[in-house]
Amino acid sequence: MTESESPRFRYAPVVVLPVQDGEPPFRLVEIHGELAGKAFSIEDVFEYAFALGLKGAALDDPEMVRWVGGDQYTWSVRHWK
Repeated sequence: MTESESPRFRYAPVVVLPVQDGEPPFRLVEIHGELAGKAFSIEDVFEYAFALGLKGAALDDPEMVRWVGGDQYTWSVRHWK
């Protein structure tokens, strides 16, 4: 099998990690595998992506953004009983 025939895995350039307990709660954001910082809202995620060259990133596109531990609307810590 040649390189052009091999399957390729695409990773989203933006990864938003699960909500962390804090005051206020936050999510860590990675851009191209590097920690970009803390996001306290979806607007912060967009700003990180924009600042690092991902202009016009569609935050609901799974090829652009991988949401771990919740979607773009999850910004509070879930406490399980």
